[in-house]
Amino acid sequence: MRYVAAILALAVMLGSAPLVAQAQSWRPPADEQRCPSKWGAGDQRGSANHAKPENVLRAARLIRTGEVIELAHVLAPDMPLSGTRQYNIHTKRTFMNPQSNRRGSNEELVTSEIGQVGTQFDGFAHQTIGGSLYNCFKQDEITTRSGFTKLGVENVGALVTRGVLIDVAGLKGVDMLPDAYEITPADLQQALQRQNLTLQPGDAVIIHTGWGKLWGKDNARFMKSCPGVGVAAAEWLARQDPMLVGSDNWPVEVAPNPDPQISLPGHQIFLVVNGIHILENLKLDELAAKRVNEFAFIIQPLKLKGATGSTVAPIAIR
Repeated sequence: MRYVAAILALAVMLGSAPLVAQAQSWRPPADEQRCPSKWGAGDQRGSANHAKPENVLRAARLIRTGEVIELAHVLAPDMPLSGTRQYNIHTKRTFMNPQSNRRGSNEELVTSEIGQVGTQFDGFAHQTIGGSLYNCFKQDEITTRSGFTKLGVENVGALVTRGVLIDVAGLKGVDMLPDAYEITPADLQQALQRQNLTLQPGDAVIIHTGWGKLWGKDNARFMKSCPGVGVAAAEWLARQDPMLVGSDNWPVEVAPNPDPQISLPGHQIFLVVNGIHILENLKLDELAAKRVNEFAFIIQPLKLKGATGSTVAPIAIR
C-alpha cells in the first residue's frame, strides 16, 4: 500500500508540474522556431501588414455619430517616466522680425527619448531575444549611431482599423484592477462575451485596466507595478492576429511578472516572436465610461527613421 501511495503521489506531482510551469514561467523560442515571420523573410512591418483598404472600410462602417475620443496623454515633464528616460521642453523666444508688421516668432527645444515616452507605440527595434529581433534580424548587424538600418518605426505607416476595447476592470466591477493583477485568457474571453463582441484579424485590441487613473496623480505607484496581461493571455491574443495590442498601463503586460526569473516576456511574445506592435500608456477613462467598446481606430507613428518607437496621439471615432 505504501508503494501504491508513493506512485500516486509521484503521478500527481508530475501531472501538476507542467501546469505550474505554464502558469509561472516562459521560455523564448529559438530563432529557427519563429523565423521567418508569417509575413515573409525580410519583412519589417509585421502586424502593420494588416493596414489594407478592407480594414479601413471595416473601420469606417463603425462610425455612427462622428464623435472623436482622444486616447493620448499630454506630454509634460511631470508625467510618469520609465528608468532614466526624460522629457524636457525649453521655450525659445527667438526674435522679433524687423518688418513693419512686427511679426514675432516662438519655438521650443525638446530633449527626450521621443520614441519611448508618454502614450507610445513600440516598434520592432525596441526589444530583442538575446541579440535577435523580429524576423531574426541581428542587432549587431542593423544598429548604427544614427538609428537602426532595419525595423525602424518609419516602416509602420498609418493604421486605420476596427478598435475593440476589452474592459477587464468593468468585468471585475472595479474602477481599477489591483496592483500586479495578471489578466488571463478567461478574463479576456469573459469580458468580450459580456460586451457581445468577438475579435477579428487586424483589430486594434485595447485593454482597460483602470491603471491610467494614476497617471499624473501617483506616478511612483503607476511605475512601480501594474495589472496587465500574463504570458497565457499574451499568447492567446497573439493567436487572434491583431494589428496591435494596447493598454492604459506602461508595459501592456503585468509587471512585475509572477515569475521573478523573467522580465516582461509579453514584450518578446508580441514584438519579437509574433511581430505584433504594442501601444502603451493609453488614456481610456472616457472610452470605458461611455462604454464605447467598438470603434474606428486611427494612429500613425512619427516618421522617425531608424527609431525604436514613437510617441503617438491615437483617436477612436464612433
